[in-house]
Amino acid sequence: MAIAIYDVRLYTLPMNSDELLARLLYRDALMLVIDKPAGIPVHKGTGGGENLEQHFEALRFGLPRTPALAHRLDRGTSGCLVLGRHRQALHRLGKMFASNRIKKTYWAVVAGTPPQDEGTIDLPLAKQSESSKRWWMKVEEGGQQAITHYKVMGRAEGITWLEMEPKTGRTHQLRVHAAAISCPIIGDTIYGTQVTDDGPMLQLHARAIEIPLYPKKDPITVTAPVPPHMEDFLQKCGYGKSK
Repeated sequence: MAIAIYDVRLYTLPMNSDELLARLLYRDALMLVIDKPAGIPVHKGTGGGENLEQHFEALRFGLPRTPALAHRLDRGTSGCLVLGRHRQALHRLGKMFASNRIKKTYWAVVAGTPPQDEGTIDLPLAKQSESSKRWWMKVEEGGQQAITHYKVMGRAEGITWLEMEPKTGRTHQLRVHAAAISCPIIGDTIYGTQVTDDGPMLQLHARAIEIPLYPKKDPITVTAPVPPHMEDFLQKCGYGKSK
């Protein structure tokens, strides 16, 4: 079955059971990992509308309850999304995410280039708000600790392909940190230079996740394929040539 392309600016294609099942990357007795498409929220927001969570019934695989989100990805972000299959699994996964024991690897295409090929961004973040419906994150002394490791994977004129590894799990962490080093993620209308939704989609992808779920076994590593909306930018930066 062909995988539909979901646009952040206008999500019009309805999700269905076949589409969600086609995006299943990993399954065992405790958890599932799916390849989240860009452009659809993971859960119902204040404005309502379609979301991934409402289709999780298709992922029960015989269990009495539907799986539930073990963490979150932004609407515009694609890639590895972890679900717990029952309450005990969710509890275990939740503790692992909270203690930063799960390794998350993201790919991003940013405007400009960072000051060095590898580095660590250690800048605290705090929530800023004009109202309960309008808020954003900001680098602020006294905010929550936020640490991101990054590595340059390739470059093209005016853009850079970064591999980013958040060591903490703050809201919008990668987007704010990238902007803080003058390399906003392409397609970011909140923290970047794109001021309208008419430009490219957000170039941020949860590429891989490593979960030490079972104490006596190697960590489970799951990789999500490059989404169609990022292929052109990544190829310009050298993806598919040597990496």
